[in-house]
Amino acid sequence: MSRVLSNPLMALALLLMWLVLTRFSLGNLILGGAISFVAVNALTAIRPEGGRPRRWLPGIRLFLRVIGDVARSNVSVAKLILKGDRADRGAGFVEIPLELRDGTGLAILAIVTTSTPGTAWIDYDSGRGVLLLHVFDLRDPTEWIEIVKTRYESLLIEIFE
Repeated sequence: MSRVLSNPLMALALLLMWLVLTRFSLGNLILGGAISFVAVNALTAIRPEGGRPRRWLPGIRLFLRVIGDVARSNVSVAKLILKGDRADRGAGFVEIPLELRDGTGLAILAIVTTSTPGTAWIDYDSGRGVLLLHVFDLRDPTEWIEIVKTRYESLLIEIFE
């Protein structure tokens, strides 16, 4: 079974999502099954090596931390936009040196930084191990380096390396 379908649980989840998003019929069942089969095999072919969590507890802490940070960031960005007073503030770019090298950990860090309002992952130089982050309300670049390294990178290193 695993040679024909590399990840049956993911295929089933994709098929169920397809059926929830469309009207259930035999045609949609067949089409959703075909799409999930192709998608799962394509995703398996491009999946980076490694990526297996070594510890789960830091993952739970990271999840809770990200949820709290996203909520606080939503409020902060909304206040900045609604007030319109950004005279002493400005957007900018920050180069953050990373110790994290695991592909899955870096992908999760990209998701975290981009899903948090006010920040966006712009580029990652794998040769130098440097992340380029755009920050909507940049006052102190060293503060952002510290935030990414202590709040997210340290936990991702615990989880994946």
